[in-house]
Amino acid sequence: MDQEQQVINRILMESRTIAVVGMSSKHDRPSHEVAQYMQAHGYRILPVNPSYAGTRILGEQCYATLAEAEAAMKKAGGRIDVVDCFRKPEEVGTAVDEAIAVGARAVWMQLGVVDEEASARAAKAGLDVVMDKCIKIEHMQLR
Repeated sequence: MDQEQQVINRILMESRTIAVVGMSSKHDRPSHEVAQYMQAHGYRILPVNPSYAGTRILGEQCYATLAEAEAAMKKAGGRIDVVDCFRKPEEVGTAVDEAIAVGARAVWMQLGVVDEEASARAAKAGLDVVMDKCIKIEHMQLR
């Protein structure tokens, strides 16, 4: 097993809470489908999208920012393990910087999302990083 696969397996086995940045309330969007699948497999989902802040998606409160989501998790005695980024490649750097700031354990950039500079910043800060892979597909393969 290569190093990237070891990181993926560790993230999926050790994580419990996934903040989904760019999550949509629309059922036909990939972010919603992926989050719904992960939730059905025991992960806590925290929707993060300023367009839906204050509403509920998949039964969970949606937050405008990762900082708001992390504050709510701390208040409840938890933390964000994974920041799953459904953002355009040119916008993902901001989400990565926020993930570093809130002390997430890992950053996951979905299929088609690659930002080498943001990845390097996250790795330097001690976060595990996965790029250009779908967390749902990887979870299905692990099972």
